[in-house]
Amino acid sequence: MLKAENEFEIPEGTINTAKAAFPKGNRNMKMRDVFGPLFKDQDFAELYPSHGQPAVSPGRLAMVTVMQYAENLTDRQAAEAVRGRIDWKYALGLELEDPGFDFSVLSEFRVRLLEGGAEKLLLEKLLVGLKAQGLLKGKHTQRTDATQVVAVLRQLNRLELVGETFRRALNELAQLAPEWLLEQMQPEWVERYGRPFDEYHLPKAKEERIALAEEVGRDGYRLLRAAYQPATAAEVSQAASVEMLRRIWVQQYYLEDEKVRWRSKKGPGLPPAGQRITSPDDPEARVGTKGGSYWKCYQVHFTETCDPQHPRLITNVQTTPASTNDIKVVPQVHADLKAGGDVPRTHLVDGGYVSLDNLLDSRQQGIDLLGPIHEDRSWQARAQGGYDLSCFSLDMENMQATCPQGKTSVRFMQTKRRSGKPKFQFHFSEKDCLACQARPLCTRSKQAGRQLTVLPPTEYQALQTARERQKSEPFKQLYQLRAGIEGTISQAVRAFSVRRARYRGLARTHLQHLATAAAINFCRAADWLSGLRPETTRVDPFVALVQSV
Repeated sequence: MLKAENEFEIPEGTINTAKAAFPKGNRNMKMRDVFGPLFKDQDFAELYPSHGQPAVSPGRLAMVTVMQYAENLTDRQAAEAVRGRIDWKYALGLELEDPGFDFSVLSEFRVRLLEGGAEKLLLEKLLVGLKAQGLLKGKHTQRTDATQVVAVLRQLNRLELVGETFRRALNELAQLAPEWLLEQMQPEWVERYGRPFDEYHLPKAKEERIALAEEVGRDGYRLLRAAYQPATAAEVSQAASVEMLRRIWVQQYYLEDEKVRWRSKKGPGLPPAGQRITSPDDPEARVGTKGGSYWKCYQVHFTETCDPQHPRLITNVQTTPASTNDIKVVPQVHADLKAGGDVPRTHLVDGGYVSLDNLLDSRQQGIDLLGPIHEDRSWQARAQGGYDLSCFSLDMENMQATCPQGKTSVRFMQTKRRSGKPKFQFHFSEKDCLACQARPLCTRSKQAGRQLTVLPPTEYQALQTARERQKSEPFKQLYQLRAGIEGTISQAVRAFSVRRARYRGLARTHLQHLATAAAINFCRAADWLSGLRPETTRVDPFVALVQSV
């Protein structure tokens, strides 16, 4: 139940003491002076029951969370700051003698946000306050980029993964259904799974490791068969560790003539890395790769305004598994920006976000998705003077193509792409192509004529237009603004430790990123109100010396 609050009015003693202690103010005090309470209890009313013991003000807890992330503090450190720091008491509207709260309250507040689906309120309510003060301007042009996030996970090889998964299942079942587990266990399980499965205690020879892996697999199948018997209690079959055991066993093992086999290159292989569970502690974490480096966990995508006349503020945050293609993020970013009333006219992204479908969908929403689209990768496009697709004239009404030598296609076919969408094929006469002197520039086929595969007219024209546009000077000048998002990524990594997950699971990690974005906006708004402006990109002295010559 929420306590009745008077919108966090600052006690007189706190005002005088804080002004004396911080004569020039600081970020927390500046934001309090300008905005007052950024979060209100009624914003979180749906997360609390209407009866029972009064709760700590959720509006204050939201503010504490933002300030906690702004200074990169743990829960214990944040609770101590509420108890002992004058600027925090001032920002929260607390008496100087206020004892604060136990640090565990912050964890409970985050759980309420996640269970109520209200984690976005941390960023949304802050943006509402910034918009009311006229700071959220210049949002007609926005930019997006991403960085990797490393999971709070122990790195496990395949043998460690299956061993630890089975051990976790035994430990949970020992508490949920001890009598049932005693009936199922084998004598050797105590020796095999009585301690953590780590590389130090595992055999080194390849044959011995495979034999141990298959032994663990047989133990797992034995437990799963017993757990899914009709007579087994629901608390066993529905246990989270049993479900995790089942999912990992499907990925790591297969049955051959009722024998458990370890997946390898010789038999049925492993699922793709993007689908493979890498730890029983976080089944949503995936293996990602970028620039030759690998990491396990997620990616965070930040979208921000980029008008130099206004503060650069983050308007949207997306957290995805590391294996998720950037192309799939764009529709959700646009949907969220539209819901918040922050749709940009121009959206600057790198090539990883650009696809033909995204270009067309963005155009329908009135958004100019500006980023380099892939060029024609055919050998004709790479060869000097080659006859690539752009060299042919297409008559889509009559379904006929004309080559640079003036020959027309003789046959037309409509087929489907992997996505199920149509594509068209134009076939040229074998006789015409074999007699053509420009044949080496057009096709490498020794017998057949040239074949063209093109998209439907609307998509084809949009693709050609995008490829021509990105060669123009206006495109290059406008696209230079996209580079500024790298500074935000750098700030998030260096000052806010965004590259390391604080919590386990996609939902909790996304909450961390939302709180981080709110904290970045909090700091940038306070600096802007204090007269500080973003600095230009620093030039190394050596580069400056060379440029001056």
